[in-house]
Amino acid sequence: MSENKQIYNLHISGLRIAVLVLFCVIGLNIASIGNEKTTKKQNAKSGLTYINQFIENGSNLNWELADNNTVNIYLGYDYERNSLNRAYDHWHFLLEAEKGNDVTLIFHNFSEIYNGKQMPFETWIMDCISSPDDRNWQHVPVEWIDDDRMKVKIHMESDSLYIARVEPYRVSDLQNLLSEIKEDEQVKITPIGNTVEGRELQVIQVGSNNSPHKIFIRARAHAWETGGNWVVEGIIKKLLDNSRESKGYLANYTVYILPMANMDGVARGVSRFNLNGMDLNRNLTEPANPVLSPENAAMEGWLEGMIAKGLKPELAIDFHNDSNGPLFFSGKGKDNKRYVGNMRLLEKLLREKTWFSESTSFYGTTSFEEGLMSRYGIDALVYELNAHWIKSLEKKPLSEDWILLGGQLCTVFDIYCNEIKED
Repeated sequence: MSENKQIYNLHISGLRIAVLVLFCVIGLNIASIGNEKTTKKQNAKSGLTYINQFIENGSNLNWELADNNTVNIYLGYDYERNSLNRAYDHWHFLLEAEKGNDVTLIFHNFSEIYNGKQMPFETWIMDCISSPDDRNWQHVPVEWIDDDRMKVKIHMESDSLYIARVEPYRVSDLQNLLSEIKEDEQVKITPIGNTVEGRELQVIQVGSNNSPHKIFIRARAHAWETGGNWVVEGIIKKLLDNSRESKGYLANYTVYILPMANMDGVARGVSRFNLNGMDLNRNLTEPANPVLSPENAAMEGWLEGMIAKGLKPELAIDFHNDSNGPLFFSGKGKDNKRYVGNMRLLEKLLREKTWFSESTSFYGTTSFEEGLMSRYGIDALVYELNAHWIKSLEKKPLSEDWILLGGQLCTVFDIYCNEIKED
């Protein structure tokens, strides 16, 4: 083959490649334009603008627009360290869509693993709430559909709407509460340590160290479980309302409150575990690892300091949310007549003086009630607040109901402290 012919063939080959590349580019542009038109048509039909999870306490999720006015929400799991356990319990985001449009949300990923076992799917335990301003919430209807999915139909009364599972209580809400009460002479706020990410943990003391009885309360060991924070706020506001009743309470007992144990999880919108993947309501029968669970190490250090000063609490309550609302007493304490008698007294008072009407159990685990009972000799329990239904009030709960319970608990504590059996 002559040199000129080789050069000619090379030019022809290059031209063919160039033409192919050009057609590919044109094809990609046409496809892109087609996809863009499809997306615009879908957006026009749904009115959807954006789903914003980057709000305070916003949840980890992915989302995509389906072929109509439906949006698929894929909840992000929260994983436990060295375990198969995973949780999906938290959702909180801002739905942005055109006013007047109807948007259907389909929630996915309800395959929770708890204590190493996949949880059976219970369609009655889930709820969804909405708010135009992230403050005033109402329940919205939900429907369970095939493949363990939840459907929520939303009518947009404005161009944005907050969506959540339970009424949020954010780090800023706690900061607002602290700012509101910190100057009160009955209040002392004590730093006790830091979270994994360095956020300061504080104990709120309401009352004097000289009062005859002491009660310790922890809330929000699991980040999604906001009910405990609302109950705590109800307790504090009642004790500080300057009424004759509240003055009598504070003459009888003092409360010490760790209001937001898993503050990192609340800030980052996770469900259950701390940012090292540790469950702060497990393994309390042994000293906490200060690196992996600094939140529990801080609580234990504070408790041990109080005991050393002769200020050991007589009662300790860890507030949680679940789907049943029971009280969990220490399994190891069920053979202790004094402890059982005190817990039965507390149960009786709760049924008489508050809206509590659920079950109780002496259930042995390594959680809060077992840890404080076995290690410190403190009468302790876990109080699960039903996140979905208040049986005695026949309604789905909102913050106002848990705040009401907090105020009612002040009366319970007063009677309890007068009637408990001492060692």
